[in-house]
Amino acid sequence: MSALWIVVLFNMVFADILSFITPGTLQEFMTGRAGSVQITEGLLLVFAVLLEIPIAMVFLSGVLEHRANRIANIAACAVTTVFTIGGGTANLHYVFFATAEVAAMALIVRLAWKRSDAYVERA
Repeated sequence: MSALWIVVLFNMVFADILSFITPGTLQEFMTGRAGSVQITEGLLLVFAVLLEIPIAMVFLSGVLEHRANRIANIAACAVTTVFTIGGGTANLHYVFFATAEVAAMALIVRLAWKRSDAYVERA
């Protein structure tokens, strides 16, 4: 699952990089606005916290006990999926990357849900 979280993170990073080079985007951000949203320190902190979730899951997926791992992965996928879909744009590159992110997170949820306690204890 850690590898899938890395896939999610790479897709997030490259979606943002391509979004920044979309004509006019950086100029708009430099004004302190993103569309109708005022960019504030508080808003950036909220985004930082939301982005820290998949970063932390790379590590936590490998060290948490099975039941905690299941709960953490499912919860992290739910929050990150909402953030990915709700915080995005309709630009084709973003839709492409967001689709890959959501697909990877769906696989994470499936793996977290399907792994039985017996399998984990044997492994």
